[in-house]
Amino acid sequence: MGVNFEDFKFNRQILNAIADAGYTEATPVQQKAIPPILNGQDVMGIAQTGTGKTAAYMLPIIMRLKYAQGDHPRALIIAPTRELAIQIEENAKEFATYTDLRIVALYGGLGPKTQIEQVAKGVDIIVATPGRFMDIYLDGHLVVKLLQVLVLDEADKMMDMGFMPQINRILEVVPRKRQNLLFSATMSDKIHQLAGNFLESPTVIEVTPQATPAQTVNQRLYYVPNIKTKINLLKILLAEPDDIKKLMIFCKTRVTAEDVYKFLIRKFGDKQVKVLHANKGQNTRINSINAFKNDEVKILVATDVASRGIDVSDVSHVINFDVPFVVEDYVHRIGRTGRALQSGEAITFCTPAEEYYIRKTEKLIRQTIPVFPLPEAVFVEETPYEERQAQAMEIDLQKRKDDPDFKGAFHEKKTLNQRKKFDAAKSKSNPSARSAKPRSKRSFKKKH
Repeated sequence: MGVNFEDFKFNRQILNAIADAGYTEATPVQQKAIPPILNGQDVMGIAQTGTGKTAAYMLPIIMRLKYAQGDHPRALIIAPTRELAIQIEENAKEFATYTDLRIVALYGGLGPKTQIEQVAKGVDIIVATPGRFMDIYLDGHLVVKLLQVLVLDEADKMMDMGFMPQINRILEVVPRKRQNLLFSATMSDKIHQLAGNFLESPTVIEVTPQATPAQTVNQRLYYVPNIKTKINLLKILLAEPDDIKKLMIFCKTRVTAEDVYKFLIRKFGDKQVKVLHANKGQNTRINSINAFKNDEVKILVATDVASRGIDVSDVSHVINFDVPFVVEDYVHRIGRTGRALQSGEAITFCTPAEEYYIRKTEKLIRQTIPVFPLPEAVFVEETPYEERQAQAMEIDLQKRKDDPDFKGAFHEKKTLNQRKKFDAAKSKSNPSARSAKPRSKRSFKKKH
């Protein structure tokens, strides 16, 4: 039997807003986090995106603050990216519809003038990225002595992005007596250390085993020798798009994201596809997310800046065009699908240089990702010399990471051995690829 929001001690304004938003039963993270947060305790939550954790801390904060009061913020939520800050601000405004609470988001990518003007009019809840918050604070536009609640959301991502110095500065300037809430998808040593500095006898809640992909996501792994073959595989997978309602494609660099985007535009036209990465202006990025959310476009190509905190329902498929180097990001990427108990597909393309990260990912999620043979229609391209060299260098670097005494075998024999090994693995998972193997070897010898 699920827990209804009526079971919590929320007032009628909040319950009406929850009903308007279409929520009836509380998710596991909400069931576990809301009571201790309402009681004023410090809470540490280990929860993935898509589990409903924003509501788990935002509803008790709105309940605590109740109505607008004074000019200065009483609650501060720190988030790693502007996309997540915007998302949290939207959720907060939705839940505070029937109150007069003033909510302002502070993030980079836009000039600070408008944000400073909003703060000057009076604010109760601030949602901010660490850098922009400190900029506006140091310029003298923020008074933080009345803060009662401080939330660090996606704390592990903030660590990965190097925000620790800014977070430490924020902790120095906010009042000592306050309620602290920390949410993270993973429980690393760094998060333990931060929790020790930040939380007072916290209630620890964990809603899924650490870094476990949603049970409703079907995972698939394809071994491919190079980037061109990835494009060919993508082409074939998209040839029968009837079951693809909404697709997110993740790339590890802006350059790759742009290349994939251009390929998709040639195939589907720019009415079906948007791209999201750090080089795009803020308004373009917001427009891209909204177009995807509102079903105006079917495909969103993104770098990891967009892999967390973008709450889009009905994403039926996620494709990892590249395997993420930060292995926890795999969980966040595939967490875009299979949300709210719907099933989803997560498909990953892996080159020889990315196998290392697949092994690390499997260790983290404590699962083996099922390997699928390449569809027969996929044309397996020859790996260009430069790409082979780059793969060999990357594999040497990986070996050095695991074994500092490894001297490196970056020479032609190494490259050929790596190629043989990968061809063997590929032919095992895809018997039809065997015919491409001798041709690969011959052309390799010719080039040398």
